[in-house]
Amino acid sequence: MTAPDAGELRRLTRELLAAHPPATTGRTDFLKARFDAGLAWVHYPVGLGGLDAPRSLQPVVDAELAAANAPDNDPRRIGIGLGMAAPTILGFGTDEQKQRFLKPLWAGEEVWCQLFSEPGAGSDLAALGTRAVRDGESWVVDGQKVWTSSAHVARWAILIARTDPDMPKHRGISYFICDMTDPGVEVRPLRQITGEAEFNEVFLTGVRIPDSRRLGPVGEGWKVAQTTLMNERVSIGGSRIPREGGMIGPVARTWRERPGLRTHDLHQRLLTLWVEAEVARLTGERLRQQLVAGQPGPEGSGMKLAFARLNQEISGLEVELLGDEGLLYGDWTMRRPELVDFTGRDAGYRYLRSKGNSIEGGTSEVLLNIVAERVLGLPAEPRNDKDVAWKDLSR
Repeated sequence: MTAPDAGELRRLTRELLAAHPPATTGRTDFLKARFDAGLAWVHYPVGLGGLDAPRSLQPVVDAELAAANAPDNDPRRIGIGLGMAAPTILGFGTDEQKQRFLKPLWAGEEVWCQLFSEPGAGSDLAALGTRAVRDGESWVVDGQKVWTSSAHVARWAILIARTDPDMPKHRGISYFICDMTDPGVEVRPLRQITGEAEFNEVFLTGVRIPDSRRLGPVGEGWKVAQTTLMNERVSIGGSRIPREGGMIGPVARTWRERPGLRTHDLHQRLLTLWVEAEVARLTGERLRQQLVAGQPGPEGSGMKLAFARLNQEISGLEVELLGDEGLLYGDWTMRRPELVDFTGRDAGYRYLRSKGNSIEGGTSEVLLNIVAERVLGLPAEPRNDKDVAWKDLSR
């Protein structure tokens, strides 16, 4: 079967719109019909929301649907599912897992979260201690996870747990899909410096996961997790935004609308950060073009590094530009939001929330090592624990 070209995708999209007019079709029904037509993510296989078309042709479909005011799947709300769970399931899942999970994930019927980091295994994720013990056709999981976005609204989670403590830390891990509604799963809010609790800690006590919900072979969860992590960093640092999108937009608007706040020093700093933000945006476009040819590599770590640094520097400049007004904080209400809205809140919120950008999705320190070793080819840091059984490591 020949992959469809741009003209064929336009024809298929118009057929979808004619058969399911957005004005009279329910949102979820339309999204499911779009998935079934292969127009969800066109580069995915036929039958899994795609048409085996080049990834670069997805904007052709998106433009036709936007012109018709068709609903989207609210990608910010389901970003973990779209950006991390879906490519991992596609790469390592069984046919049954792909059929069960990808459609409701893409249509937004089921929200996903990520159970990776632990109190004692954040930057050194492979040191995780959550245990999964085989019991017949199931695994019994006990442990604690932390910094889990969307756990309070998620139905499913991607989970890594230690299945063989006698193996070195990277080789004794397996990867599972966990039902967040199962007995033994407890989600507790973590209130942040912003006042919100967008993150959570998750306690797993005797949680039974069928072996049919394991992704990849037993003991090879670290390899599976690398697919998740590389896609995570691309989704955080390489999302498509217009010029002056993201954090630089509110600062640029304030600068234009309130000339009385301007100083020469702030002008020079704004110019520098505006240029850096535009370079980062264009680099993200280049990275997405490279993705057309295959899976994301360590370049995504560089983009995520730039995203964190720029957000923190830009938000700091915005607070300084506003002077006394920048010290105000509009709302300290304890909420458990479903998504993070950087541009819809005030400058104080952006300043405080951006502090987490250098932690979430891989700390900047770890990402610097990845860029140094895997992009620049510099010598790796000495690691004395690579061949030591996890149970014998100092903790």
